[in-house]
Amino acid sequence: MNPKILIVDDEAHIRMLIEQTLEELEDEGVHFLIAENGEDALQIINQEKPQLVFLDVMMPKMNGIEVCRRVKKELGLNDVYIVLLTAKGQELDRQKGQEVGADVYMTKPFNPEVLLAKAREVLAL
Repeated sequence: MNPKILIVDDEAHIRMLIEQTLEELEDEGVHFLIAENGEDALQIINQEKPQLVFLDVMMPKMNGIEVCRRVKKELGLNDVYIVLLTAKGQELDRQKGQEVGADVYMTKPFNPEVLLAKAREVLAL
């Protein structure tokens, strides 16, 4: 089964940037899924069970913290690795992310090499 990465951000250019950063993984069979808001993200996670989710915190309909909480605490999908992405580096956000079960917390603008390395590590590529 091919590994799946879900990219969730309400800003199209950020989604594109993450996808471009990770595009070399397509050659290794990784499939990309995209969501523009938290509600869609939750639905995709439930149906597709991606191994890795890059999840924006500030989004319409449902924020990343809430999506993460539902995935980890309500659905119990602990094998879905969640990287929370946010423009805010505040300690409070980081704590919230940890409380809801986020695996890693990255601030924007992110380093593309770090993002790619994290994806390779999580997917064991």
